[in-house]
Amino acid sequence: MANIRTAIGLSFIVLTMITLVAFSVPIYDLFCRVTGFGGKTNTSEFSSNTILERDINLKFNADVNDSINWSFEAPEKINFKVGENMLVNYKATNLSNVENIGTATFNVLPQKVGPYFIKTQCFCFEKQTLKPGETVEMPVVFYVDPSISEDPTMKDVEEITLSYTFFKYIE
Repeated sequence: MANIRTAIGLSFIVLTMITLVAFSVPIYDLFCRVTGFGGKTNTSEFSSNTILERDINLKFNADVNDSINWSFEAPEKINFKVGENMLVNYKATNLSNVENIGTATFNVLPQKVGPYFIKTQCFCFEKQTLKPGETVEMPVVFYVDPSISEDPTMKDVEEITLSYTFFKYIE
């Protein structure tokens, strides 16, 4: 009887671990939205209609986890005004001989800028299916909320880094 309870307990632990791995990206997204952890940004259906004279430098980063055989390229660094609506394109290529599905997580540095970095369009946390050898551009549309200038803790922010990491999508 003790062996059966042990087997059931271990099976439950393994099932829990598999479930956590399978849902890690949506769980991470939910956790970051609730806590603001990792420089989680805000989203909006609306573009900015106020542009300030404050300049921001934006660097981009693109990484690929070992779980997927893709190349992933970031846009060049840009300089833009607070409140200015911007469009940039990341580029992903499936380097394998089979169709792959990936999904990306992201963060913004410094982390304190996250609430002010507003994305109106993004490929993050969505399944991206690429055929063998296929290359696609992945747009991100964003702005930095003009209210950043009213926050005294943001006065020193002159540069922001937007970083994405692609992982193999596990259903």
